[in-house]
Amino acid sequence: MKYTNIIDRTLLSPETDDVAIIKLCNEAMEFGFASVVVNPAWVKLASKLVRQSDVNVCTVIGFPLGANTIETKVFETKNAIENGATEVDMVINIGALKSENYDLVEKDINAVVEVASGKALVKVIIEACLLTDKEIQLACELSVKAGADYVKTSTGFSLHGATLKDVALMRETVGESVGVKASGGVRSIEDIKAMVEAGATRIGTSSAVQIFTENTTLNSIKY
Repeated sequence: MKYTNIIDRTLLSPETDDVAIIKLCNEAMEFGFASVVVNPAWVKLASKLVRQSDVNVCTVIGFPLGANTIETKVFETKNAIENGATEVDMVINIGALKSENYDLVEKDINAVVEVASGKALVKVIIEACLLTDKEIQLACELSVKAGADYVKTSTGFSLHGATLKDVALMRETVGESVGVKASGGVRSIEDIKAMVEAGATRIGTSSAVQIFTENTTLNSIKY
């Protein structure tokens, strides 16, 4: 598998317009990225643009704070899938985790997993930069228990993005049956290589085109 095949080409800035979405999707198809990650309002357009390609459309749920009600996240997920999303990246209820309300955290994730089952992959954003190592482990364990397909480091909208330490801890916690997505702060081919070596199987970055334009010789990798 090549590096491009594990890249989620991300564009979540609030000022994004339709011209930017069209460019995003065209670039994703040109480079063969795994998905485009867009805000929910752009899912329908992105789905139309990449329909004839292998590029998936991913959107964000409960983004970026995770403090929405379960009912809201369920609606967001249903609506996104109806509009063509085949992957969803949901933010956990960070405050519930901090409050040691682990039942609520698991229910929150599982509600989205159930709605998406058979229709879309679910990646759970744990926002590792706000958590202790123990909380990172707990968030990953609860995500696996709730049936998530991936755990993801970051929204990219908090203190900092992915770190090698956090990715390695997440991989160690979830084992090999669940994916690990490193997101935020990945800006070079060296960053991608390091994240993969630490255990990431998907990379989220808004710098994907720049990275692969500057590195035209792409080596295959296995993980």
